Amino acid sequence: MLTITGQSISSEIAIGMIRFYRHKKNIVQDAVAADTDTELSRYQVAYHTAMEQLQLLHDKTLEQIGAEEAEIFEMHRMLLSDRQFHHAILHSIIQDHKTAEYAIYSVGEELWNRFIHMEDPYIQARGADIQDIMNRLLFLLSGKKESSMDATEPFILMAEDLSPSETVQLNSSKLLGFITRQGSPYSHTAILAKTMNIPALLHIDINADWDGHLAIIDGEKQCAYIDPPEDMIAQYRNRKASMESKRRELQALKTLPAVTTDGRSMALYANANAPADVLSAIEQGAEGIGLFRSEFLYLNTQEYPDEEVQYHIYRQVLEQMPGKHVVIRTLDLGADKKSPYLALEPEENPALGYRAIRICLSRPELFKIQLRALLRASAHGKLHIMFPLITSLWEVRKAKEMVAACMEELAAEHTAYGNPVLGIMIETPAAVMVAEELAREADFFSIGTNDLAQYTLALDRNNARLHDFYDPHHPALLRMIRMVAEAAHKENIPVSICGEAGADPALTKSFLEMGIDALSVAPNSILPLKKTIRELSLTD
Repeated sequence: MLTITGQSISSEIAIGMIRFYRHKKNIVQDAVAADTDTELSRYQVAYHTAMEQLQLLHDKTLEQIGAEEAEIFEMHRMLLSDRQFHHAILHSIIQDHKTAEYAIYSVGEELWNRFIHMEDPYIQARGADIQDIMNRLLFLLSGKKESSMDATEPFILMAEDLSPSETVQLNSSKLLGFITRQGSPYSHTAILAKTMNIPALLHIDINADWDGHLAIIDGEKQCAYIDPPEDMIAQYRNRKASMESKRRELQALKTLPAVTTDGRSMALYANANAPADVLSAIEQGAEGIGLFRSEFLYLNTQEYPDEEVQYHIYRQVLEQMPGKHVVIRTLDLGADKKSPYLALEPEENPALGYRAIRICLSRPELFKIQLRALLRASAHGKLHIMFPLITSLWEVRKAKEMVAACMEELAAEHTAYGNPVLGIMIETPAAVMVAEELAREADFFSIGTNDLAQYTLALDRNNARLHDFYDPHHPALLRMIRMVAEAAHKENIPVSICGEAGADPALTKSFLEMGIDALSVAPNSILPLKKTIRELSLTD
């Protein structure tokens, strides 16, 4: 038996034969076009065919998997039709006289490089979407058929990597799991695999000789066993059956309230990175959206998204959650999340630099575009607007003044808008220390424990070497959370937690005792967290 270790995307188990998947590669050679008009025509045909294929993939995914996963291919269509991306390819063909293949490859590689060099792993993973789109166009230009994996028996797929398109087109009734050399737990491929309950092991030094061998994937231990003995196979089959039983138990909690055995209730909201995550939140029984990160709008394009684009996205999110409150955080760019059109200068310490509310208040012409879009969308639901990285009272007052000014503009234009609730993120020690004053200006608090821990413990949470020093249970951090809760309740405003600590079952009782009103967590953490709460008693 051989044991191999990697990075898992879930705690699922798979048992089956390995099949090795070989990609057909696109090799781009000729750079200079013999006939520019011909190359332009070839690209246009490939572009329109790709848009049609992506629509078919969207429809297939919607029918067979779900609306959240179908949004992946709608996002691919948006990326492919992005004006800057599209025009860059056209410029390369028309002005630089490049072949369609070379233009697509060079523009796609440049955009891919921009994504993968960002520190945020979620944004990094969007690079795989760029490659998927680029490969689709190149295959269409080559006239070759894409690789396929047809199987009559259940199998574990092994490959260098898998794109979202390839994952969706696999026979899910036969696919037990996959093992890849590359990939990211934040990629859309990983999201699809989680939804389909397909265990996956990434970053494995794969070997084509394993083709046809029996394997077990253990997602919890983040390893796989090649040619395991019979007694181990029997043990894992029993474990898999037990896990499926527990999953059914969690689903039974979906419509039940998150309330302790002695009657203390806790609202459970979902964090979302994009509209697709909102659908996942609904499926998991979320009571609302406690944090919608708006920066995906700014990072998936090469130009600042205009008011109409933003308005339609925000409205879509609110209409997906009718009657439930939705907290949308204003743009939190800077640090590791940068867009070329902002022209942000390099900084020695970007985590402490020009970012989030600091960009917004110093560039009001950009901030007002987002605020106007949010105000217009607020007419269609229960919108809460949240300002990030607040450290001082004047920042809150200035942001509120800008909201009021945008309201006046919209009223003068006879444009409909709502009256959203205005709150702030507490994610700096400075905000903690002036929480009472801030509570008199804000309508709600949301504690971002990820950054609060980083700034309180004086460490970079993205630095792997500091993993052992990062302690979300640190007494200083817990005391700060308690101080914020007390300050909020003194002024009769609600306080929630939207950082990773909110999903930590070891802290749930402490948060309940502190009087935290709500926890906002990843959609797949809602039901396990609800189970924890329903089994707790604060009087024990």
